[in-house]
Amino acid sequence: MNTEQIATVRNLHKNFDAITAVDGISLDILQGEVFGLLGPNGAGKTTTISILSGSLKPTSGEVHVAGFDACKAPPAMRMALGVVPQELSIYMKLTGRENLEFFGSLYGMHGDALGARVDSMLAMVGLSERSGDRAADYSGGMKRRLNLAVGLMHNPRLLLLDEPTVGVDPQSRNHIFEGVRSLNQQGLSVLYTSHYMEEVQALCHRVGIMDRGKLIACDTVPNLISSLGGSVIEIGIGGSDRLPALIAHLSSMELIKDVEASDPPQDSGEHGTEENPQILRVRTEHVNRVLPLLVSALTKFGAPIYSLNIREPNLEDVFLTLTGKTLRD
Repeated sequence: MNTEQIATVRNLHKNFDAITAVDGISLDILQGEVFGLLGPNGAGKTTTISILSGSLKPTSGEVHVAGFDACKAPPAMRMALGVVPQELSIYMKLTGRENLEFFGSLYGMHGDALGARVDSMLAMVGLSERSGDRAADYSGGMKRRLNLAVGLMHNPRLLLLDEPTVGVDPQSRNHIFEGVRSLNQQGLSVLYTSHYMEEVQALCHRVGIMDRGKLIACDTVPNLISSLGGSVIEIGIGGSDRLPALIAHLSSMELIKDVEASDPPQDSGEHGTEENPQILRVRTEHVNRVLPLLVSALTKFGAPIYSLNIREPNLEDVFLTLTGKTLRD
């Protein structure tokens, strides 16, 4: 991947009276990458995107997009930047084609070039057959797809996508997802925020995680996941009076990173049962070597095994570990 930056943010702050929305973040978006920006609601993601787009002035800090000062937002920067906000930026009384023709004309496109670009964008988002219908008659997913096409009409170098698939049907989600992936393979750089963690994990090269206005992690998806320290072995066990000693014993093993046990099921008495077992979670990078040691230890400490599941960590595990919240909190 190209190591040249298409956008840079340095020590960015944004205050709204007594509220600090962005608190000193610094990051780079590289040429040709899809950069994911995650955070619980209120973390500062949309504020950061608004500053990158030039529509909001920071309290302090430096932001450059395609070599231009985003605080000044010159026309040349706006030509290099495509923005697809959470709120739909389309005209409901116009048809899909008329929307794209109108926004294309704002960027100086006209004639055959404009018509060809409109046809290309309609095909990319799967709206060619409905191009003559008013946007007001589109489904929610179709409106989102048209919204994406509007942001791409002028062939930008960097696309800012703020929750582009929220609340849409699976077909539209797939259209948007595959469209962004295809455009990135053609060289488009993308800043992508989403509440769908699986999208971010599958699409993004690097991910930044924000919480309370701060950037608390930033790395490739594999590196973020590997930082958790391996797979999780989830074991459903029956009750044992020696459970604290069992946990201490497992925690002392060199191959085990950490051990935690769920609270005893409320409706099954003090201990887990076969119908409602207590869950023991063991994190390790050496599953095959640890499994026989676990079985031996559980037998030794009198904890019958009712279930066993090996779960590979994912980006959601990273997010929960770092923020203690789900994306929808």
